[in-house]
Amino acid sequence: MIIPKYWAEAKTKTKFEGRQYTIKRFGWSDENIESAQQHAEQRVFEALEQLKIDKTVRRIDHKIAYNGAEGLPIREEIISQYDDVIITRNSYGALCLNTPDVLFADIDFVTQPHSSLYFIIFFVLLASSGLGAFYFSSWFIFGIGFVLSLLVTSLIAKSVFKFQQKLKGTPEQQALEKIRAFSTHYPTWHLRVYRTPNGYRILVMHQIFEPRGEQVQSFFKAIYADPYYDLMCQNQNCFRARISPKPWRIGVERLRQGIWPISNERMADRENWVREYERQAEDYASCRFVEQFGSQMVHPKAKRVQSIHDQYCKSDSLLDLA
Repeated sequence: MIIPKYWAEAKTKTKFEGRQYTIKRFGWSDENIESAQQHAEQRVFEALEQLKIDKTVRRIDHKIAYNGAEGLPIREEIISQYDDVIITRNSYGALCLNTPDVLFADIDFVTQPHSSLYFIIFFVLLASSGLGAFYFSSWFIFGIGFVLSLLVTSLIAKSVFKFQQKLKGTPEQQALEKIRAFSTHYPTWHLRVYRTPNGYRILVMHQIFEPRGEQVQSFFKAIYADPYYDLMCQNQNCFRARISPKPWRIGVERLRQGIWPISNERMADRENWVREYERQAEDYASCRFVEQFGSQMVHPKAKRVQSIHDQYCKSDSLLDLA
């Protein structure tokens, strides 16, 4: 997990085998902006060397908040730090807790039919239209069937989904059942479960973990963790939890041009936005503690992270979730 304090950019143009290349690279440092600039220039040099050897190279670093796919660290403003636990402000303005080894997982409630269900229903309807057209030797019937398939697939899929929910339980019940099932199979795991606005969050307390390790991947699969979160953990080699409300849920517009760092000219606007956001956020919690599963074993580091997390999230309050 790398979350630098300082960022810089270097750019150069070169011609190679008759083609013009513009190479842009970011650099970063925890020391000062000068070290970040030197790092950026070093990365440009390395890119030019790669071009000579491989005959191809990625031309630019993309300025996005976290892009482990390109080997870039998390690009967010550092708000506070507790040893190796770092609190940052993300691109839309909420605070996030970043930890290299204390396992968090998010489970989003399934409230819409999966795309595969739409496909299966559409295919069945279309195949039925094809059979009807073949039986009556009429393309007109197939055309009518195709149009009807487009019109009613969504309605049928939603009806099937509602029926499945009646059999399996609400999205909340299904998600909690997956957590219970995991705890039953792995009783030595200590799981703290929190309710979020659209799902559950799990904080694992009995040990610390390697984000790219097999244990973590098996855990994510077993509880049907958010796949985007899973990918972020692997790319950035850390775990992460949002610990303040999403702005639009508390009547505040999303932070504009929130990718760090920003220009000095926009800093005053950012600070004004943060003051308004923090004022509105006082009346909301980010998650609420629900219950604990499994063993009572507690790793000291996980306990420390839990304390930080719960304090920021106001997880023991009765405030509305956002």
